[in-house]
Amino acid sequence: MTKDSRIGPPHFGSERETLRAFLDYHRATLAMKCDGLTDEELRQQSMAPSTLSLLGLVRHMAEVERAWFRRVFDDNEAPMVWCDRIDFQAAYDASESTGAEAFAAWEAEVENSRRIERAAKSLDLAGYQPRWGEEVSLRMVLIHVLLEYARHNGHADFLREGVDGVVGA
Repeated sequence: MTKDSRIGPPHFGSERETLRAFLDYHRATLAMKCDGLTDEELRQQSMAPSTLSLLGLVRHMAEVERAWFRRVFDDNEAPMVWCDRIDFQAAYDASESTGAEAFAAWEAEVENSRRIERAAKSLDLAGYQPRWGEEVSLRMVLIHVLLEYARHNGHADFLREGVDGVVGA
């Protein structure tokens, strides 16, 4: 892994600034965990029976960004990135994917999510979550996506250690 260049969240700031900064910090964490790896290394899977890989996590988080920002606030009918139906597990299969392809899709979804958040006048902006059939606030979406990254970055730690050959004591 390269040097840690992530920007940490502010120690003081508004709710919105803090949520935005924590989310960007976790996005940068996922990118950092994948930094410097070849496509083959990015596709290296966890211990069987899991098929989880770092590249699969990047693909999955592109789906999460799309499902929680684009589909809720822009286009409730927007198709998923890697599958023609709502199936977040499909993204984990990175066997035919490349890092360039996965990162391009993820970065495009992150940029769209940032655009939506910046354009919103308030964290109380309501959007329609089609899977739930109800409205949700931008605040709830930011927190939910932040928690998704935090959870998956824990997986990324172990996956990166496996690629780097780190063995526990």
